[in-house]
Amino acid sequence: MRIIKQWRKEQIQTYLKHKHLTEITVHGFRHTHASLLFEAGASIKDVQARLGHKDIQTTMNIYTHVTNSAKEKTADMFQKYMSF
Repeated sequence: MRIIKQWRKEQIQTYLKHKHLTEITVHGFRHTHASLLFEAGASIKDVQARLGHKDIQTTMNIYTHVTNSAKEKTADMFQKYMSF
């Protein structure tokens, strides 16, 4: 198992370097995956189930992050609500 994990990590890092992207760990992909699912409209319960968390607090407090896009959408919603 350890050999497979190391190989997978090396494959990811090689791909990222080839594409001139910032290095990210497999665990970092998990965080990004959760945040993007939530941003795309998946419910927090759906994200929790996908990640296999028993406690929804783990999903909400550790794995989902507010992205810049989500911040912009929230600001736009408020602006429309206030009719600016």
